[in-house]
Amino acid sequence: MKTIRMWVAVSALVIGAALMAGNRQETLYAAPQAPVSALRQFSGSPIDVDYQSANLRTVLRQLSEIGGINLVIDPSVPTALTVDLKLRQVPWDQVMDVVLRSSGLTYQLDGSVLRVLTREARTKELDDEVKQKKAAEAAPDLQTTRVRLNYATAAAIATLLEDAHLLSTRGSVEVEERTNMLIIKDTERDLAEIRTLLTDLDRPEPQVEIEARIVRTNRDTAKALGVQWGVNGRVASELGNTTGLAFPNNGTVGGRVIGDADSRQGPNDPRSSALERRATAVNLPATGASSAIGLSLGAINGAFGLDVALSALEHEGKARILSTPRVTTQNNQKAEITQGFQVPFQTVANNTVTVQYRDAALKLTVTPQITAANTVIMKIALENGTPDFSRAVNGNPSINTQRAETQVQVGDGVTTVIGGILQTTETTAIDETPGVSKIPLLGWLFKRNDERNESQELMIMITPRIIRG
Repeated sequence: MKTIRMWVAVSALVIGAALMAGNRQETLYAAPQAPVSALRQFSGSPIDVDYQSANLRTVLRQLSEIGGINLVIDPSVPTALTVDLKLRQVPWDQVMDVVLRSSGLTYQLDGSVLRVLTREARTKELDDEVKQKKAAEAAPDLQTTRVRLNYATAAAIATLLEDAHLLSTRGSVEVEERTNMLIIKDTERDLAEIRTLLTDLDRPEPQVEIEARIVRTNRDTAKALGVQWGVNGRVASELGNTTGLAFPNNGTVGGRVIGDADSRQGPNDPRSSALERRATAVNLPATGASSAIGLSLGAINGAFGLDVALSALEHEGKARILSTPRVTTQNNQKAEITQGFQVPFQTVANNTVTVQYRDAALKLTVTPQITAANTVIMKIALENGTPDFSRAVNGNPSINTQRAETQVQVGDGVTTVIGGILQTTETTAIDETPGVSKIPLLGWLFKRNDERNESQELMIMITPRIIRG
């Protein structure tokens, strides 16, 4: 039935058995349900074995004697199983592991007691344990408790309890929206845990007051210097200075700007015609001049006239517009405030008139998050729009818009700049009479200088304040 070739290594077996008997608590195997990995390290004494059709139960008993462990063979293990193997210098615990796996068996190790059974029997035991656990949970009577929430929303908390599986398989939760109450039915143990959780969740959240400041500054300066002068010379019989010729007997020489019907810088002689009085040779006045000085010279008989006018402009303007929207909201809750009006836009398509409205307003949208470091993380969207009728298209004004969208972290009560725009426009214009404007010293009589500077600055500042209490 069997041949055991262990006499050659009998001394090694005796020594190994003595050593193992002195250490009864040694763990031979790892997880009892999973197959043993090929990389597993065995610590038993090496032995030589040679089994030929040996009874499995007898082999297991011999190996337990060598290892010095207690062995229990479950009745589910067939009595007719045999073992055929031959190994040299293999740790005895590895030999037992190979024998069990080859026979399709598993084991359960409890201290120094090794229990061998079939896989089917072990699976059934685990299923029975799960059923017993569920039966034990179902055994206690369910209790009902009512919890009225002060700050949290009952519907949100009920969803949290269900999604997080905080209720037992028999537990349930209902929401009473009118009184913001939870009606929970579960075991006493689960109810105690849920009450503790609700105490932590149903707490007042601090609020945040967000103040935004939008500062728009416009500065413009202008300097202009212009000149107008005209000359007129007349030869006419009424003046007694004819040429003495039949032709030309009389005439007029003077400067003239075509289309300048309002210019009357010639001699103030009632005998002269309107055309003769139009004598503006150089017409380069300062646009919108606030100051001017003139000089007129003429002959006693009105035969010759000279008129000079110098005009100058110097302008400096400043404008400052401050908008300060404020909004207060709870922690992690979005808030929006808008101040302004809507501008109608009319469109015509397929003989149908459609009116649409666009916002031209100051709008602040913010979502604050209070951190443990007493700072506030804010998602900010700020927009400031004003209608500009000077740039209207088909009667519809354009919307002058300043917008900023960002996420920042700011300390409590600290003001920070989240955006800024500076736009500067410089314009220099020189109008002159060709050629003569280049004459040294006298060239200024034939030119006009106009210098303008305009700057626009926009700053957007934000200040959060945490309100506790």
